[in-house]
Amino acid sequence: MRKTKNRWLIALSAVGIHISIGSVYAWSNFTNPLIDKFGWSASQVQMTFSIAILFLGLSAAFLGHFVEKHGPKKAGMLAAIFFGVGIAGSGLAVNLGSLPLLYIFYGVLGGIGLGVGYIAPVSTLIKWFPDRRGLATGLAIMGFGFAAAISSPIMDALIKSVGVANTFFILGIAYFAIMTLSSLYLEKPEEGWLPEGFKEKVESGKLKIKNDLSQLTANEAVKTRRFYYLWIMLFINVTCGIAILSAAKPLAQESIGLSTAEAAALVGVLGLFNGFGRIGWASISDYIGRPNTYTTFFVLQIALFFMLPHTTSAILFQVMLAVIYTCYGGGFSSIPAYIGDLFGTKQVGAIHGYILTAWAVAGLAGPLFAAWIKDTTGSYANSLSFFSGLFVVALVVSILVRFDMKRLAAKQDKSVA
Repeated sequence: MRKTKNRWLIALSAVGIHISIGSVYAWSNFTNPLIDKFGWSASQVQMTFSIAILFLGLSAAFLGHFVEKHGPKKAGMLAAIFFGVGIAGSGLAVNLGSLPLLYIFYGVLGGIGLGVGYIAPVSTLIKWFPDRRGLATGLAIMGFGFAAAISSPIMDALIKSVGVANTFFILGIAYFAIMTLSSLYLEKPEEGWLPEGFKEKVESGKLKIKNDLSQLTANEAVKTRRFYYLWIMLFINVTCGIAILSAAKPLAQESIGLSTAEAAALVGVLGLFNGFGRIGWASISDYIGRPNTYTTFFVLQIALFFMLPHTTSAILFQVMLAVIYTCYGGGFSSIPAYIGDLFGTKQVGAIHGYILTAWAVAGLAGPLFAAWIKDTTGSYANSLSFFSGLFVVALVVSILVRFDMKRLAAKQDKSVA
């Protein structure tokens, strides 16, 4: 009998991978240095980040089956290679002064590493934590949320001391090392494995675990209505959330008159709520259920997005933004456990990959729409009422998925009887 690995160290390994790839959210550190160095426009530089998010979604969708077939260790190593080469190669692109090369290295190769690295540990954690799915996936995805806060000051210090190109080289090597070491400990639990004392607690009635509603492959899952319900809910939550993230600084200046420095400080603090929301909401979902968690997201945000443009109190404005940020992060961290509940753990990584295409599309749609509203109406605030209406659609979908779940549960009970 080989020794079973410690599931909490598996979770720590997942956090190591997510803290590395989550540094993509600190891309703005490179924006001004690249503009100053080469005279590229802001939109040309920003396109690098957009390409990375696009390829995150595409690679998660297309390589989800690779994760399931070859396991988290090989998938994590593949992510380390792509992300490490992508970041280090960006240094070469800077030395050559080539924008297309930067798109290829950071956007395409880095984006592929992002997608594989995102789903590989999460699908594994769901299998190691049948008793705390939300908490486990929330831990890893929290690392992704906090990564910008950790890597941002490091990037800033490196750029000032060694220059942009060398910063990319150093970070590429560092991320490759961290992701490789983290991947080496990742492993699926053995078939039929359960946490110590888990079976006894369930049998004694101390612990109630709901059975998954089905055990489907990824190709079977995409033929169901509930797959598209989840896709739409994630798409709307991310579209509206990213729009707020991309416009938080000017919005704070417009609405409550914060100075540039104050607004920048606020954005930094709000990033913490993005991270805390990931672990907080995912843990809460273990107790109130994933359907109730998503319905709560949408009810809260319908009200908050509607009230935000009309709020003149600086404190209230900041509290409302903080709650929105927690819902944005919580939407990401709760979705893997929701997928497990609805489709089982047979191919949860591949299904998660398909669902994440919603993030890729939303990553392009949200900021572009917010910017278009700003250009046509002169204010970011006008887009918020539209987003509030989108959350009404998401709320309806979150109710529709419950009917599908009830129908499946009734069918399950009938087959057991």
